[in-house]
Amino acid sequence: MPTDLLRAAMVAYRQGQMATAEGMCTALLRAQPGHSGGLFLRAVLCVATGRDDAAADLFQTVLTLDPAIADAHGNLAMIRQRQGRLIEAEILFQRAATLAPDNAGWRIGRALLRLNRPQESACDFRYALSQDPASAAAWRGLGLLYRRQGNLTAAACALDRAYRIDPTLELADSEAFGCRLQAADWRDYASRRQRIVKRIDQGGVVLPLLMQWIGIDPRRQHRAATTIFGTHVAPAPASPIPRRNRGDGTLTIAYLSADYHDHATAHLITGLFECHDRRHFRVLAGCYGPDDDSAARRRIRAAVDSFHSLSGLTADDAAMWAASEGIDILVDLKGYTAGARLDLLSRRLAPVQVAYLGYPGTMGGAVLDYLIGDPVVTPASDQPYFTERLVLLPDSYQVNDRKRPLPGACDPSVRSTSGFVFGALHPPHKLTPDLFACWMRLLWAVPDACLHLYDPHGAATPNLRASAQAAGIDPDRLVFAGPAPLATHLARYRAIDLCLDSFPYTGHTTSSDALWMGVPVVTCRGDAFAARVTASLLYAVGLPELIADDQIGYETLALSLARNRDRLSRLAAHLERVRSTAPLFDTPRFTRHLETAYRLMWERHTAGLALAGFSIPPQT
Repeated sequence: MPTDLLRAAMVAYRQGQMATAEGMCTALLRAQPGHSGGLFLRAVLCVATGRDDAAADLFQTVLTLDPAIADAHGNLAMIRQRQGRLIEAEILFQRAATLAPDNAGWRIGRALLRLNRPQESACDFRYALSQDPASAAAWRGLGLLYRRQGNLTAAACALDRAYRIDPTLELADSEAFGCRLQAADWRDYASRRQRIVKRIDQGGVVLPLLMQWIGIDPRRQHRAATTIFGTHVAPAPASPIPRRNRGDGTLTIAYLSADYHDHATAHLITGLFECHDRRHFRVLAGCYGPDDDSAARRRIRAAVDSFHSLSGLTADDAAMWAASEGIDILVDLKGYTAGARLDLLSRRLAPVQVAYLGYPGTMGGAVLDYLIGDPVVTPASDQPYFTERLVLLPDSYQVNDRKRPLPGACDPSVRSTSGFVFGALHPPHKLTPDLFACWMRLLWAVPDACLHLYDPHGAATPNLRASAQAAGIDPDRLVFAGPAPLATHLARYRAIDLCLDSFPYTGHTTSSDALWMGVPVVTCRGDAFAARVTASLLYAVGLPELIADDQIGYETLALSLARNRDRLSRLAAHLERVRSTAPLFDTPRFTRHLETAYRLMWERHTAGLALAGFSIPPQT
């Protein structure tokens, strides 16, 4: 009878009748509490209904009864991987692969954890493909490995193959397109973009950052974010943990990120940590990213009241940490960007949770209460496109560090010509065929000009040179730079006369770096957060005249400045003059505005008021 009941429960599960299957499991386990098959199926049902912790306990019980069940090791490994317990997950995947050497799935799972150990990972993926050349999961894993190694062309091919084999792997299609954009490979750009739009309209899954790169409109961004939140952000139901009340009148603010190393986020935000008023705020950093022992990392550790490594902690472990610290407001600096721990946001580590800086869009779900913006990037009229309530700072939403390296004299070795120098030091994924064609028209119209570009992987250089050649421009007029330490990278701007912004995903740190170094930036204001960031920065340095309303205006403005070098010199002189006074670079002023926002959020929470957006008035 137990066998018949288990078989019936399995049928119900496969038909999506979860409640029926659960009831049958309960009956089976009531009659035979130690039935490993019944316990295994109940664990699978817990996974299917978002109860990872309960499922993990059940899989552990199954393995106590029978340590030779490979699928129990493998399923528990996947849970541990989602929980961030990566070492434990790898051990479990290893056991599963040992017990079931022909099960390619467990080898693929182990390989995905070993992406930072490429030889081992590649062996597992290739073994899986030798067993099943049509394994979409193995092709996707191999593509992700190639992407990690910077082999973007091979990555795109592998990811495309995974999607062709299994069209339900919608993210693989997005990932392949993203790799092609990083390599400035624009073959089939229009048709691929249209496929993304159609998928969003049909309720499919799209990589969130890709939407920003290709300029999806705000309404579709909201819809796509809601879809991916519902399908890929696991709920984390748990009973509340009693939170420590410090009782000293200060607000405890915890900033959560994987980017506390030599990264753009770290370079922007460290000055904020240093400027927080310790009479009223206690500042924590929660980090689940790599420790590169860089100067940026060491400065952050010194700037906060307490620095915590959350790597390897489950969501429940992190909740225990947050409760013990008495965190009042959690500020997420990641959103839908690489390495994010969305499970920590779902677990609700603090009474108030805020989105800031890392991702220029909505999460599409109720894990973050507020989003920090400003009247340019997120005007109040855009509230329908955000699940978070919009909080508008008065100058620009972007914090800047006024302690970043100052401009020095231009190193003649970095200036490639005695003529005019355009600069566009954006990562290649921010470029589009239309934008690059515009830049080539500018080079055609300014014969003595060259264009400085940035290519971190080297994959985009041959494609951009070929595109220039096709446009009738000598490819040698393109000058490429790669990654460099912050001071060296900033010094590159001293060789540039005018920066050309990217769009529809405009410059963020790239634009504020240029302005800090005294180089004017021409931008085009779009209709979404990511398409308006440089416009926000230009208002905050007093140069709104450098904002165009469309691509024609952008191109016209850039050409007029290249031909009117006296006007361009006056704009550069303005930036030199206001570097110490402009709101964009006034870190203490920005901090006062943000602290006011935090206080208002907390006051609304303690008063039991509903979430609502608000604006912060300018302060001196």
